[in-house]
Amino acid sequence: MAESNSIILVGTGHILEKSVREVEEVIEREKPDIVAVELCQSRYEALRGNIGDFSVKDAIEGGKPFLMLTHWLLAYIQKRMGSELGIEPGADMMAAIKKAEALGCEVALVDRPIQITMQRFWKKMKFLEKVKMLFSIIFAIASMGGIGRKKKLIGRDNREIELERLTDEDVVTELIEELRQFSPGAATALLDERDAYIAGSLLELQAQAQKKIVAVVGAGHVTGIKRLLSHPELIPPREELCSVPAGRLSTKNLLGIGLSVVLIAILLAILFSGIPLNIILQALFWWFIINGSLSATGVALARGHPLSALTAFAMAPLTSLNPFLAAGWFAGLMEARLRRPGVDDAKSILNVESLRELMSNSVFKIILVAACANIGSMIGTFLGAYVVFHTVGLDIHQIWSGLKALI
Repeated sequence: MAESNSIILVGTGHILEKSVREVEEVIEREKPDIVAVELCQSRYEALRGNIGDFSVKDAIEGGKPFLMLTHWLLAYIQKRMGSELGIEPGADMMAAIKKAEALGCEVALVDRPIQITMQRFWKKMKFLEKVKMLFSIIFAIASMGGIGRKKKLIGRDNREIELERLTDEDVVTELIEELRQFSPGAATALLDERDAYIAGSLLELQAQAQKKIVAVVGAGHVTGIKRLLSHPELIPPREELCSVPAGRLSTKNLLGIGLSVVLIAILLAILFSGIPLNIILQALFWWFIINGSLSATGVALARGHPLSALTAFAMAPLTSLNPFLAAGWFAGLMEARLRRPGVDDAKSILNVESLRELMSNSVFKIILVAACANIGSMIGTFLGAYVVFHTVGLDIHQIWSGLKALI
């Protein structure tokens, strides 16, 4: 626990029973005017079991399938760990809210909206970091079991960390440094920016009225928030912390456009380079087969509907030439049309008890189908291009001749 003027910070472990007890004890002892919790409105509603409408279109556009998969898988791991320890994730926050309500204290939600945090988190990670993280999550899920009995995690250098020590400053520092080594950008979005947002929210509450505030936050945020409360000039403007770049060309989009332009130019050059028509048709055949088959294989691995796989097969060879379209969009929409997810599916995804149950959830299945179709199409684009070039016996002189014919 840390104190800064009239703001008392309580650092918790979100899946630890001792944190629930500590939160209740501090609020009971301090009897604050305001209890601030590390929640935004949507996370609060989710803990209450109130889930809004699910939009398939919004979920599968852009890079959101991978983002949502990551979010849900991380939430699933936390829930599994909490389940084996006999406590629900977020129990510390709900305990704070219930105790505040029982004592007649005002409750304040001081965290940044989770949607903004996850989008900024995803945008700040490099491609290889995203791939590594997804595989790490999958490995963690596959190797889970007996957490409640072992009550240990593995930290850096394969050193075991007692779960009960997750709120200790040295352990928290080690885990934070591990995240920073893995992805500095992710650490910035998940920790530093939220420290600043929460500190700013607490200072706003304090400025409105000089009241005692107990702030319940994750242990990893305590040091950063305490530093910013002492140096508020270091807190970035709220607009900067909440901005999500939209509608502009990112480096990834520019690379996609460049690759598409090159592929189209090369295909046109082949047509005008004097290569026999039967060879060109054979090359196009392999382009469609390889690209379509790998995208459809992704859908099959996600256990999607056969019609969703067929949709991915048909669309992947075409969408690979357009950086603003993706095979996963069409496969995901087809999967949604066939499975028709509802609000209940969106709610139940937060309460699944096993990986099999998660895989059978319609909402999760749609996002997984879209993501896997996109991965298959991406691999198919590079492999298909290689086979096309090999089939036509492509060399630089033929490319140049074809381009000159176009001009």
